[in-house]
Amino acid sequence: MPEYARTTQGRLRNVNLTAFLPPLAVVGAVLVAVDARSWWEAALLTLGVVAGLVVVERWTTGDTSRLVLPCLIVTAAVWTVGVLVTDSHTACYGITIVGPYFISQLPRHRGAATLALASFIAAVGATRLLESPDDAARVLVLYVLLPTGITVAATGLMFFNQRFYKVIEQSREREAELAVIRERIRFAGDLHDIQGHTLHVVKLKITLAEKLLRSDIERVAEELREVHALVGDTIARTKELAYAQRRLNLSVELENAKNLFEAAGIHVRVNREADVDESVNGLLGQVLRETTTNILRHAQATRVRITLSESGIAIVNDGAPKAPLPVLGGLATLKERVRDSGGELTVEQQDGRFRTAAVFASPPPTTPPSPAPKDDR
Repeated sequence: MPEYARTTQGRLRNVNLTAFLPPLAVVGAVLVAVDARSWWEAALLTLGVVAGLVVVERWTTGDTSRLVLPCLIVTAAVWTVGVLVTDSHTACYGITIVGPYFISQLPRHRGAATLALASFIAAVGATRLLESPDDAARVLVLYVLLPTGITVAATGLMFFNQRFYKVIEQSREREAELAVIRERIRFAGDLHDIQGHTLHVVKLKITLAEKLLRSDIERVAEELREVHALVGDTIARTKELAYAQRRLNLSVELENAKNLFEAAGIHVRVNREADVDESVNGLLGQVLRETTTNILRHAQATRVRITLSESGIAIVNDGAPKAPLPVLGGLATLKERVRDSGGELTVEQQDGRFRTAAVFASPPPTTPPSPAPKDDR
């Protein structure tokens, strides 16, 4: 699975953890308190509830492969003992949580597994008729129909939930692909701006040199020198563009970052403490672009705060991994460029938050624009 999809899925799982785990825990506690008639019955019912909640909690990490089968066995045993020994129809609570999840993780034969699980729950519940043959209606409703119906409904909801995840992941992937396409189009436009005019001027100058070849050798030499200088300047500007060293517009990069974050479901807040100095606009735009890419690739962020000052920018996001600070090649390169321009780029990771900040003690000297090429037309 692509890293971007894993990030999206992890974020959605965290939402489900917050939305479902507390209600499931409360319902389980109420069922234990109401149905248990002794301490060991309470312990039995609590074991089933805990097994179900463990699976739900571990689901948020995407690592339930080692737990789901043991928890399914535990909840099946709790249901069996609850029916045959303690006369507790709420003992099915754990298996109605774990069973549907277990089936949703199967690579195939999910329909057959659903039928087998429902049949097991119904068959175990029906054995209560051996103990209470005179109360068949109550047994059929509380021990057969209700647990089986809840299990089938929960399994169907799990299938729907997985389908929903897949649609969301595909949507996020499409957004990322569109962002890449937009960036390529922008790059192609910049490349055309750099090379298109230059090639046109070179063509005209070479045509002129051909006409003057037999009549004015000095003028031909001058035209060729200008062509040589023009081509050299174009090569340098193309190299700058290829290595993302061309000056960027911070406002454009800020709008692009907001669109990307919002498309990924990340809340963005922008604080403008002052207007950014034009001399640092391009470098700060590069820092913002590189940081945006790193957040989307490496973090499971839900919130991002961007703070702009006259000569600096700070980007803070949550969802940073607990692992040591990763090696971020793009920011390492930018750190050298910022330092060469009289500033400092810092990267910090602490308590699940990642902070990237670039600050200039004084605005770096501006580079005068290159003179426009002569065009003898």
